[in-house]
Amino acid sequence: MMEVPMPPISPAAQQHLCDAECAWNTGDFNAIVLSNTIDCLWRNRVHFLWGREQIRTFVERSARREIDRRVIYEPWAEGDRRLSVRFAAEFHNDSGIWFRVYGSEDMDFDDTGLVKRRLTAANEHPIQEHTRALRWPSGQRPLDHPTLTELGY
Repeated sequence: MMEVPMPPISPAAQQHLCDAECAWNTGDFNAIVLSNTIDCLWRNRVHFLWGREQIRTFVERSARREIDRRVIYEPWAEGDRRLSVRFAAEFHNDSGIWFRVYGSEDMDFDDTGLVKRRLTAANEHPIQEHTRALRWPSGQRPLDHPTLTELGY
């Protein structure tokens, strides 16, 4: 099957993706929370969240569960104040079991560029540590790290 390349996305959408990926990879909870409107609606798998405080609680709980989390975002489609991305993440739990998550997110933005709705669908499965693909020191993903497409995800 021939892969169809993603058309270029706007600089604003590219910046949002870069900022979001960096915030998750560095554990910058304030950046994650403040990129949403005060009354933002999130659906993350089975969790339905409304507003920044619920989002903050969810993000902090996720960080405690998803130790050494690494994530890569890649644009999927862009529309008028909408952005769809696909992502992969890897982390381990407090028992040392590694997991990989594949998913997609759809985001709607307000006039100022804040996320007003974020819908996430994802599947998670355990992996062996030696099969990890998202390997870099804690923090922002290095510029030379392969993209999801380059990894074959």
